[in-house]
Amino acid sequence: MRAALIDYGSGNLASAAKALARAAGSTGLEIITTADPEIVRDAERIVLPGVGAFADCMRGLSAVPGMVDVLREKVLKEGAPFLGICVGMQLLATVGREFGDHAGLGWIAGDVVKITPSDTALKIPHMGWNELKMVRSHAVLDGIPDGANVYFVHSFQLNPALEDDLLATTDYGGPITAMVGNENIVGTQFHPEKSQAYGLRLLENFLRWKP
Repeated sequence: MRAALIDYGSGNLASAAKALARAAGSTGLEIITTADPEIVRDAERIVLPGVGAFADCMRGLSAVPGMVDVLREKVLKEGAPFLGICVGMQLLATVGREFGDHAGLGWIAGDVVKITPSDTALKIPHMGWNELKMVRSHAVLDGIPDGANVYFVHSFQLNPALEDDLLATTDYGGPITAMVGNENIVGTQFHPEKSQAYGLRLLENFLRWKP
């Protein structure tokens, strides 16, 4: 069995692959980094990373022949467990509003907007360790306590249109979306591959998750 880490020219692939391989442990899953939609088609679960501007990442993903179609087939039709990380989570939205309006995958209703802290002394991008505030329980968050510190690097956030899609927030001059989820889809704004023990626990939970 395989978990596919999507390579579309955006994302911290080396550290994500290393963290996923470590988290896989005794799951029996093989972690494959790939730009081949046929390998993704045969995978049991899928991870989409992402670093950079929303539009650039969406263009990069769309530029891989057949990839978006296979992702839709696997995730929306077959129900394969899916994890989006950072901009990989933001691409789940209906629209990204960075440098204009750009269509996303539309799997989580909502828009991606610039972070506007109430305290003007807080710098953008939001970078570093911050605490998770759990909004609702989820299997992928099992064993991760409210207040767990995880690592963020971002200037934009996904605002889900549906309250039930919000799993966790963090505070940075106001609440910021930290994690979203709907059925077999989850996404983290923080980087689990950089979040040490709690990040590895989340990845292990995802690799064992049966939605």
